[in-house]
Order: sequence, then C-alpha cells, then structure tokens
Amino acid sequence: MELISVAALAANRVIGDGDDIPWESIPEDKRQYRDRIAGHPVILGRRTFEMYEDPPGSAQIVLSRSDREFDVETARHASSAEEAIDIAESLEAERAYVVGGAGIYDLFQPHLDRMILSRIPGEYEGDAYYPEWDDSAWELIEETPYEEFTLQEWVRAKNT
Repeated sequence: MELISVAALAANRVIGDGDDIPWESIPEDKRQYRDRIAGHPVILGRRTFEMYEDPPGSAQIVLSRSDREFDVETARHASSAEEAIDIAESLEAERAYVVGGAGIYDLFQPHLDRMILSRIPGEYEGDAYYPEWDDSAWELIEETPYEEFTLQEWVRAKNT
C-alpha cells in the first residue's frame, strides 16, 4: 500500500492558523484535493476530523490518544501510526492519504511514499506547519501551475 501526504502550505510551510487556513479559500485547490482522495482511506488527527462536516475519503482513520467512538460510520480509531497503517492495509486499499494536522504530518513523514503539496505563494502567520524534509530523500517529479497555487508531487528517492 502506498502512503501519500496531501497538504496545502505557504512558502514558510504554514498550513493553518487555529482551526482555519490563513489564506483566502482556493476553490480549485479544494476541488483537486477532494477529487484526489475520494474513494480512498484518509488518515487524520482527531481535531482535523472534527473540523469536517462531511469527512473526506472512503474511510477515516482517526488518530487519537484516547479510544473513542465516532458518529461517522466509516470512521475508525487508531492510537499510533503503525495501527493506522495496519487499518488502511486491512481495508485492502492501494493507497491511503495522510491529510493532517501538523502533528499527524510529522508523525507519518518517515512512512510516506509520496507527497502531493499545494504550494500557496507568500508567507502567512499561523500556528501549524508542514514538517521540513530532507531534499536528498525526496525527488520532485511533477509540478503543475494553477492560477493561485502550484501543485507539486514528490516521491521518496530510491536511495533512501
């Protein structure tokens, strides 16, 4: 199973401010994001999960320190990255998407096969950041410019 991180981040790696994004909403980015992860399981933190009225993905694997039940039938609890990966694999998924928040992105960074990043121009103030990565461990294989952002696809380098 392939594990892919999907995030929108500013030039200074900011991804959020409180429970919101610090830039104006970009409908084209939201659309490509929803289309990409539809039909696949997503891995996310409890706070991020609770921000959605209609959680994305075919199944939601929610990381939380405390065992809990969810009102969403497709949501499952995981207490660790390894357990979340095991759950995704048990769903016989070809891929699973890691969709945040900051702590979840950081926790899964060593496990990722790919990163799909919407690069938002400019620097913004915020309290949540996408983790730094070692450029030598990743290869930028595709860059698609859009009017308000650039979509980048990174794959883990073969030598790592």
